[in-house]
Amino acid sequence: MILAALRAALGEAQVLGPDAIAPRYFDDETGGTHGAPVGLVRPGSTQEVSEVLRLCHAAGQAVVVQGGRTGLTRAALPRTGELVLSLERLNRIEDVDATSGTLTLGAGTVLQVAQEAAAEAGWRLAVDIGARGSCTIGGMIATNAGGHQVFRHGMMRAHVLGLEAVLADGSVVSAMQPMLKNNTGYDWKHLLIGAEGTLGVVTRALLRLQPGVAGHETALCALPDYTALVRLLALLQVRLGPRLASFEAMWDDFLAQAVAVSDLRAPFEQAWPCCVLVETEGPEDGALGAALEEAWAQGLLGDALLAQSGPERARFWAYRDAIGEITRAMALFEPFDVGAPTAQIGALVATIRLRLAQELGLMRMVCFGHVADGNLHIALELAREDQRHAAEAVIYAAVRAAGGTVSAEHGIGLLKRGWLGHTRSADEIALMRRLRGALDPHAILNPGRIFDMETPR
Repeated sequence: MILAALRAALGEAQVLGPDAIAPRYFDDETGGTHGAPVGLVRPGSTQEVSEVLRLCHAAGQAVVVQGGRTGLTRAALPRTGELVLSLERLNRIEDVDATSGTLTLGAGTVLQVAQEAAAEAGWRLAVDIGARGSCTIGGMIATNAGGHQVFRHGMMRAHVLGLEAVLADGSVVSAMQPMLKNNTGYDWKHLLIGAEGTLGVVTRALLRLQPGVAGHETALCALPDYTALVRLLALLQVRLGPRLASFEAMWDDFLAQAVAVSDLRAPFEQAWPCCVLVETEGPEDGALGAALEEAWAQGLLGDALLAQSGPERARFWAYRDAIGEITRAMALFEPFDVGAPTAQIGALVATIRLRLAQELGLMRMVCFGHVADGNLHIALELAREDQRHAAEAVIYAAVRAAGGTVSAEHGIGLLKRGWLGHTRSADEIALMRRLRGALDPHAILNPGRIFDMETPR
């Protein structure tokens, strides 16, 4: 039996039978239904992960890999017959190199811990998401996570200099050299980034840091329509250049719900169709205020608030970060993380609202996103579970018509695997399957994630 072999290799304490698994390992942010796993294993090193996968590969034992369980595609929810492989013990900050600006750490390290370690050394890990207090670096690498600062600093892929990982058969591959340039054959680590744990299990990472920020200028801007939002973005890009770090859009439904579920007050005297949280990095020299004055003169703004203090900046960000409270107040919640050309997102939102109302009569939907990089998030409250597929069909059809993607940063997991063909061609999916079959011939790593059907080879 696989559990007996694992206990012999790792010890009794780190291998639990199905009845001893704590409830947190059956949960994720979507509240999805889990299956009955055969057990849980908690390795504490790359070598132990290697031994776990070697044994599972030999036995044909399916494995579901877990980090912080903050994902929104149900990829980490255990299915019946799977072994839960938790990376939470791989949580050590190994080194912060204050000379070269690099951070070496385990895949189970929580993002906020990594951010704080970088800050203590005078540097910054320039990737941030709302789940910073619980999401892990390994999970962020596995999904190529984005977040608030993608517009300036890029997705998770842009922050990864090196990786160590374990393949399905237990082989360890390591490329932890701190070099920007290393043109020696295939750069295999980029296959694993964004592969959702289906090609290998990341155990350690070498991350690229950025210099600390001299200051911030932050504003909350109300806009009369989405066309004005697009024009405002273009103006700020020209006037502020690389100093423009964040451009976070929130539609009127989002702001109303943010106020309803929190102790925040409405930011403006009247409701506006959408608003944008704008933030710069660099000298606090009034450049953002001057750019907004120009936008006002052009009729792009309905209202604007410029943060005058740290607490006021935090309050502006609290509106954007209220999404967790908003979704927890929904009885049956489905997250959508789609992408489309920035100029088309306003029309896409209007189309989705209209078609959902016509076809399903759904009541509560909030829209927000990192629209500067073409990313729209939709949090939808369903009345019944049997509405899920119909709602997905409406939204993903509209996204496909707009030439967009069904997943901009959350991955595919279990929720979106049936819609992968809306974004990827049949030939692309066939190539993905060939890569998967080459690296995991028995399909034991996160089976059923990304693809709707897999045939072991």
